[in-house]
Amino acid sequence: MSKQDRPNIILIITDQQRYETIRALGYEYMDTPNLDRLVNEGVTFSQCHITAPSCAPSRASLFTGTYPHTTGVLKNADPWSKSWVGDLSDSGYYCVNVGKMHTYPYDTKLGFHERYVVENKDRYLEERYFYDEWDKALHARGLVKQQRTLYRKRSDYGERMGAFEWELPEDMHSDMFVANTATWWLDTKPKPDGPLFMEIGFPGPHPPFDPTERFIEKYKGKKLPLPKIKREDIAGQPDPYQKLREHNFEVDHDSVVHLDDPSEEQLQRLWEYYLANVSMIDEKVGEIMDSLERNGYLDNTVVLFTSDHGEALGEHGHIQKWTMYDCVTNVPLIAWCPERFKGGRKVDALCQLMDLGPTILDLAEVEEPEWMEAETLIPALQGESFEGREFVIAEHGRDVFLYTIDFVTMIRTKDWKLVQFLDEPFGQLIDLVSDPAEEVNLWDDPKYAEKKTELIDAIGSFRVRSGYQTRTMWETAR
Repeated sequence: MSKQDRPNIILIITDQQRYETIRALGYEYMDTPNLDRLVNEGVTFSQCHITAPSCAPSRASLFTGTYPHTTGVLKNADPWSKSWVGDLSDSGYYCVNVGKMHTYPYDTKLGFHERYVVENKDRYLEERYFYDEWDKALHARGLVKQQRTLYRKRSDYGERMGAFEWELPEDMHSDMFVANTATWWLDTKPKPDGPLFMEIGFPGPHPPFDPTERFIEKYKGKKLPLPKIKREDIAGQPDPYQKLREHNFEVDHDSVVHLDDPSEEQLQRLWEYYLANVSMIDEKVGEIMDSLERNGYLDNTVVLFTSDHGEALGEHGHIQKWTMYDCVTNVPLIAWCPERFKGGRKVDALCQLMDLGPTILDLAEVEEPEWMEAETLIPALQGESFEGREFVIAEHGRDVFLYTIDFVTMIRTKDWKLVQFLDEPFGQLIDLVSDPAEEVNLWDDPKYAEKKTELIDAIGSFRVRSGYQTRTMWETAR
């Protein structure tokens, strides 16, 4: 490709979206016509797993191409301000961020030419008084954001599990606002001299689960795959997971009061509102695609759609993220560009979310550094033989949620998953073939001692290899 032929790249990232939220991927209860288009005309990776089960560590990993233990971003609010976006900028791309990135500080430049920062819907502990673009718009309209301090005044606050109706004007919902800002930019700004890289970060469907009524109606009373909470499953979980559940019963992070034994009605509402948030985003994805087309971008544009991690929605007795179950680690990843990649394909090989980094650099004809641990997905996109990764890794450090341990590592192969807690005798071992629902912990079963040792040894080898490969990262990273 000549420099003029390099594609525009639009990276759309949602926050906390499960894999099972797109109709075209086989989930008939969903209403997602625009994401269905991306699936039907694009390439979907069915086994894309995050590198950390919370926002900032996952995103720092994606935008550096290395694991959390290398970035040092082990939890939300750990500082990160370096990324490969600057390499795109240096190569001639015009780089714009609209919406959530979850850098820290929130407004660090990160290599972008322009940033229109919109962060978490319900900031309380972290940067509570940060004044982002959405805050400014609400203020200009004389509106007060729906947030925890107001939700707490409701008589039914403790029963809603974070599911509330959006009662302000629809265009002032965070996801609507982000998409409208992105289409405003595409519709009003002159096309840059070089190709465009735009990251569009939707704050949803992260809680509070807050759709408007017209989207709630799409799911009202619909038969949904509500989790069956099993006490034997919970009893077999490692101690940090037990403590995490207890913490979420007591502390209302993101306006979510978790319940030990929610009723079917409460779970139904939780799922309806969460899925309605996804459908809100889907509508706006369609508008973004229309804006790209009418402004002359779409013919030479790669659209990438993904999420930073999933959401438990009551599975295994949990809410939100922080655990290593597939409902949290497995996220949608779609690459759309019919002119470049044959569409309607699904790739089932294991990959990591951070593999988008070198993939984007390859599309942009920018050489990735030798220390980058992420692996390009270009062969899979081009229909070549692609075996994927032997295993995927996810990590997290001590924070207000996982407050009884210092560090946790998950290793997942096609058939097995092991979760190791640093310096602790307990853990989690799951046979994904015989137990795809991940309900039986085999950690203490002597019949599986050899498999447990094999996977623990694999983590050790991985860390040694990782340390060597990334030894020069901070000498050359932006």
